[in-house]
Amino acid sequence: MAHQEEIKQFQTLMEDLDDSLKETFKKPILPAELYRAVRDSQLVGVSGYSKEGLPVIAVGVGLSTHDKASVNYYVQSHIQMNEYRDRVVLPSASKKHGRYIGTSLKVLDMTGLKLSALNQIKLMTVITTIDDLNYPEKTETYYIVNAPYIFSACWKVVKPLLQERTRRKMQVLQGNGRDELLKIMDYASLPHFCRKEGSGSSRHIGNGTTENCFSLDHAFHQRLYNYIKQQAVLTESVVPIRQGSFHVDFPEPDPEGAKITKKIESEFHRIGDKNGLINSLNGLKVDG
Repeated sequence: MAHQEEIKQFQTLMEDLDDSLKETFKKPILPAELYRAVRDSQLVGVSGYSKEGLPVIAVGVGLSTHDKASVNYYVQSHIQMNEYRDRVVLPSASKKHGRYIGTSLKVLDMTGLKLSALNQIKLMTVITTIDDLNYPEKTETYYIVNAPYIFSACWKVVKPLLQERTRRKMQVLQGNGRDELLKIMDYASLPHFCRKEGSGSSRHIGNGTTENCFSLDHAFHQRLYNYIKQQAVLTESVVPIRQGSFHVDFPEPDPEGAKITKKIESEFHRIGDKNGLINSLNGLKVDG
């Protein structure tokens, strides 16, 4: 009962924040150097479109460090990308294909995934909750690529905790998933980490600008950032916008969440002991 009350409290809080979420979309992250730092440590971008016209969103899960700015800036950046997707990317795709397109595909790159990524669970929970309550059913399918051994261990623990509708959308592809993804998108729309014969990803390939959709210098991020700044100018002419990050207060994790955290920690230590990795697991704690 207490857990249900907390969920209601959380949902009420997020519903009250709905207008604020939209306002933060109009508030650019300044200076530009700070925004570049966010982009370099929160790896996400649009690499192209599927053959059916759905935007292909690439996410560098394993190499995202989220350590160059405060959590609020990463949440703000995530909201801005969601709003830009809904206001610009999806309507443009619908117009181009002459039919309504309201969802996207996500390709999740697990290259570089380490046990320390578990320390980002709290941030990921915040972002996932924002998506569930404010941007539901916006992802058609999640394709997981370049999954290392450690991902398999983590997936065994996390999968039962996901909602059924989300689990049904998850597909783990072999290697970098190139062959499977080419069935639903052209080569030009493949995320850069799916283009090589073998698995592997990096933050920067080539000159780090035109092909790496994570880079601030990529065309998508240039359009996104310029659009946000334009929206800020328009809004500023009516109501002054205070610069800085968008702050969201969230309820403390419930006891059930604490149990999940303990379960994940316990599972990884069990796996480490079984495979002789116990020394690397010593001191591992899951935050939040």
